[in-house]
Amino acid sequence: MLQFTEIEEKSLRCQFGTSKEGKGGRGYLPYAFTENGVAMLSSVLNGDRAVEINISIMRIFTRLRSFHALESNLATELKNFKESVNGLFKVVFTRLDAFEDDLRPKLSEQRKKIGIKTES
Repeated sequence: MLQFTEIEEKSLRCQFGTSKEGKGGRGYLPYAFTENGVAMLSSVLNGDRAVEINISIMRIFTRLRSFHALESNLATELKNFKESVNGLFKVVFTRLDAFEDDLRPKLSEQRKKIGIKTES
């Protein structure tokens, strides 16, 4: 079990919209159990209800761990996707730049130019 710091408690209060600062609030910083703490607690408590609650809490920790793994996996995949797309765009634009000379019509330097004559 651990006790939150003031910064963590303020962050939780803002994130979950719990009680406001000032009068009527908690007079102490809240405590929370780690996953190992819940496992230890379940070995101490013997009531049927306590065992059910501890099992559900352990399942929640397992889900959170799998969500975290999924999130980090998706972040890695997204990063790889961005890098491959950027590489593909570089290749496409490089080739388009190379074709640009071929796409322009080849005109003779001897040709008669049409348009307004400008002084340069």
